[in-house]
Amino acid sequence: MKKPKVLILKKLPKEVECYISEHCEIMDHSDAETHSPEQLKLLIADAEGLLQSGVRIDEELLKHASHLKIVSNISVGYNNLDTTAMKKYGVIGTHTPDVLDDTVADLVLALMLAAARRTVELDNLVKQGGWEKSDESLFGIDVHHATLGVIGMGRIGEAIAKRARFGFDMNILYTNRNRKPEVEEKFEAQFRTQEQLLRESDFVLVMAPLTAETHHMIRKEHFTLMKKTAIFINASRGQLVDEKALIEALEERLIYAAALDVYEQEPVDTNNPLLTMKNVITLPHIGSATAKTRFDMAMMAARNVVAGVTGQVPLNIVPELKS
Repeated sequence: MKKPKVLILKKLPKEVECYISEHCEIMDHSDAETHSPEQLKLLIADAEGLLQSGVRIDEELLKHASHLKIVSNISVGYNNLDTTAMKKYGVIGTHTPDVLDDTVADLVLALMLAAARRTVELDNLVKQGGWEKSDESLFGIDVHHATLGVIGMGRIGEAIAKRARFGFDMNILYTNRNRKPEVEEKFEAQFRTQEQLLRESDFVLVMAPLTAETHHMIRKEHFTLMKKTAIFINASRGQLVDEKALIEALEERLIYAAALDVYEQEPVDTNNPLLTMKNVITLPHIGSATAKTRFDMAMMAARNVVAGVTGQVPLNIVPELKS
């Protein structure tokens, strides 16, 4: 029996690749960093499945994918999928939720601590020979018993709230599309409007998905509501924040510091002012970047794509494409 063809645009662990090859014919084009739209149209023409991360899937591409049944994202986010066009062409879309929740939550706590206690800045100070005495110039901000405001209380938000509440005795505020009584009970979390949360929080964390509605959901007027001692953290998607407004808020001392794993443009422009600010932690979008978690994400994506091309129902269909 002829195996279905799966186009792979992302380098995979050998074990994951072997799993796919047991069920499918692999069209491996993971060696190229990027593919032009015209190249993708040619590559996808015979594919029944596509395994990738971040490639824009829209109607223009789908017109050239007459055999395509499923697009499997190796990511929890799926803003690269035009779900309206995929519905039109009958293509399933999947992602990799759950497996990265704890890993991202760990990183967010690292960002909080690094920004509050100025660990990167003071590490550089010591290494550059600038440590002459210990005085108020080296002081930071306490994390324990402070108030954490979470904008977007999804699975990752809950994992962060758990660590913050039970590890650091933090007070948890949250805003979300829907209230979550179970979160309020488990973590003694309190629901707030976004404006209330911004005014009351010592740490403001954005963990919302990127959609047309959430694009630039944090703008200049929102930074003006925050405490001057507040630390702003974004580990979800850079486009949720008006980056120019964030830069201005830091320059004008409207907030104390920022800790970022994501940016409006990635990789971040080397001339971005954020990169020269001592009170900004800048990481290269590594929220899920541990060997185990990335392996688990790849295997989940592989199981999704194999299910999709062999007539089964994948476990992780994106919400907008569920029937």
